[in-house]
Amino acid sequence: MSRMAYFDVSYLAKLYWREAGSKEVLDLCRQFNTLACCSYGRIEFASVGCRKVREKVADDTLAREVFQQLCEDTEAGGIRWIEPDSQVMNRALEFFLQAQKKHFLRAADALHLACAAVHGFREIYSNDRHLLAAASLFGLRGINIIA
Repeated sequence: MSRMAYFDVSYLAKLYWREAGSKEVLDLCRQFNTLACCSYGRIEFASVGCRKVREKVADDTLAREVFQQLCEDTEAGGIRWIEPDSQVMNRALEFFLQAQKKHFLRAADALHLACAAVHGFREIYSNDRHLLAAASLFGLRGINIIA
């Protein structure tokens, strides 16, 4: 039986860059056959590489190699990028239009939550505290396994 989990980019990045929580996320990843993420996450992932270069943790060559590995893992079926259709976009928009002003949530995080919810996931894995705090408003259980 195929097991799939929705990881936002804060978790996907930990699989490719050694940083706090990488070991825990890698151990968690082994429980699943496939990881899913909104296709917008590819842009977020590339921006992580740019940040690593700015912080002098990596150079341009390493950042490109890491992104290439993500592409190869995608081609091999390890990552499924979900295109945000109108249903996903409308669900994210709904969040902001339904007076959810007490919750701080970036548009990209709402997109991840809507994507996971619309595509039938019950859980979303992240260590983004704002995304996790809003997960239940999308009918999801937000999980952070990093201590």
